[in-house]
Amino acid sequence: MKPTEMSVFPIGNTNDMFAKYFIGQSYLNMLSTEQVAIGNVTFEPKCRNNWHVHHADHGGGQMLLVTAGEGWYQEWEQKPRKLKPGDVVHIPAGVKHWHGASANSWFQHLAMEVPGENCKTEWCEPVSGSEFENLEIGV
Repeated sequence: MKPTEMSVFPIGNTNDMFAKYFIGQSYLNMLSTEQVAIGNVTFEPKCRNNWHVHHADHGGGQMLLVTAGEGWYQEWEQKPRKLKPGDVVHIPAGVKHWHGASANSWFQHLAMEVPGENCKTEWCEPVSGSEFENLEIGV
């Protein structure tokens, strides 16, 4: 499936601002920056973000609404979860995790930042090629 055929939301531009936290090419189209930040994030096959944590003193976290393609979500020391259109992922503040496309599919989700106090994202180590390849084999 071509990126332009993925969903009703345009894929936007290359995600240059956060490129150092991704393996592969991603695209970002901010749908809302008021009230609740909502970004349409599109990943090419095998693209994934680094492990990261959404911190907040109160509230915070992130929600992912999968709109197209197939992808992965994994919390630290937990089994990975295969994602498909219609899936919803609730990520509480303080949970180390990553998400991205499967090896053979583009992937798109709406990333919603849950409002909170003193919210910030801590970017951690990349998801290695061997970690990623083992996900694909093990499911």
